[in-house]
Amino acid sequence: MGPARIVDTRGVPERGRGRQSDEGGTLFVVGTPIGNLGELTARARAVLAAVDHIACEDSRVAGRLKGLAGSTARLTSYHDHNERQRTPRFLRRLLAGEDVALVADAGTPMISDPGYRLVRAARESGIRVRAVAGPSAVTAALSVSGLPTNVFTFFGFPPPKGGRRERFLDRSVLAPGSLVFFEAPRRVPGLLAALAARVGPREASVSREMTKMHEEHWFGPLRELADRAAREPLRGEVTLVIAPAPRKRTPSSDPRGTPRSA
Repeated sequence: MGPARIVDTRGVPERGRGRQSDEGGTLFVVGTPIGNLGELTARARAVLAAVDHIACEDSRVAGRLKGLAGSTARLTSYHDHNERQRTPRFLRRLLAGEDVALVADAGTPMISDPGYRLVRAARESGIRVRAVAGPSAVTAALSVSGLPTNVFTFFGFPPPKGGRRERFLDRSVLAPGSLVFFEAPRRVPGLLAALAARVGPREASVSREMTKMHEEHWFGPLRELADRAAREPLRGEVTLVIAPAPRKRTPSSDPRGTPRSA
């Protein structure tokens, strides 16, 4: 009978590869930098250095993080095109007592990135799943937008074209709170114009290359931002935040009190 797994108070697995445990391993969902490598937290480094395997979108990106952490873990690609096939393989490793770190190319896994199948399968199999909190382009963009953040809805990337895109946007603008989208740079002018046509002159922010050398933020009404994006093509990762729909005035919200009959 193998020794029980020891996890210290910081939630970092005991060092050493090839361990076996009757309790199974742990799946760590690890936040990674969205731009600046300094965003890799001390806990994330410790976890990457201690796990047996790292499930990653791009081994070249994960390889740099592995080097920063001094990790000897095995890198295995895990992305939209192979997660259905790779999930059972990682699950077997976890059930055998090995630890796995799930990372995205940038930011927190499953925030418009792969990982849902693996996390769900691990949960259903009784495997421990632990969050190693880190950066997210969603919260970073909201934090500098100057727009309400108490309620927001995140949509990820809209469909690229056609009727699916139109229906997606028609539904999106009905959601409560601020609206957050990721978009490919060349499609940003069209997305801003399409949103302006649906919701009018709402305020919005456009954030690109956050925490990198060429970080840039634009703020203003949607139509003005659409025109600017058409004139000044964007590059890099882009996140859009759209202001909520304005509140409708009702008699009960009138600061002058209850309306009187004429």
